[in-house]
Amino acid sequence: MQYYTLHVAGLTRQLPLCAASDKMDIAAFIMFSDVELTIACARELIAKLPPCDILLTAESKGIPLAYEMSRQMGVPYIVARKSVKVYTRNPIEVTVNSITTQHTQKLYLGEDEVNMIRGKRIAVIDDVISTGESLTALDELVGKAGGKIVTQAAVLAEGDAASRTDIVFLEKLPLFFHD
Repeated sequence: MQYYTLHVAGLTRQLPLCAASDKMDIAAFIMFSDVELTIACARELIAKLPPCDILLTAESKGIPLAYEMSRQMGVPYIVARKSVKVYTRNPIEVTVNSITTQHTQKLYLGEDEVNMIRGKRIAVIDDVISTGESLTALDELVGKAGGKIVTQAAVLAEGDAASRTDIVFLEKLPLFFHD
């Protein structure tokens, strides 16, 4: 197994390289179970955010980060779900294609979440921004819910995403191409 050494928020982690296609590997950045990393990255990312009323993330890898940012900031966070739950009333939905799941998914917000978002300043939060597909889907949900996006932020910007000027991130994450 090959690894990429990541330095972020004053910490160092070894990320395993995983095949995303026949010609490209990605470094697997997983915040689940890494409380030290989650707390440090949340603190550093919060320092880069404009004022906002609500944090929004997609299920599931962004949840620990959004929760910790919410806890430190004292603002609510909302999770766009990948399926409609029995308690989800009048859902709105969007479609997203993700590089890590390698298939089309849907993201949903229920009526309660839509009512929270309406007229509010929203910070869209994710662990890694790569193709931007997840951000586009979350942006569309915010638009349908009547919120205003004030920033899009992630711990890492992967590949070409690191050249974007419309996102906030802590570190660049390269893609690994091979024959």
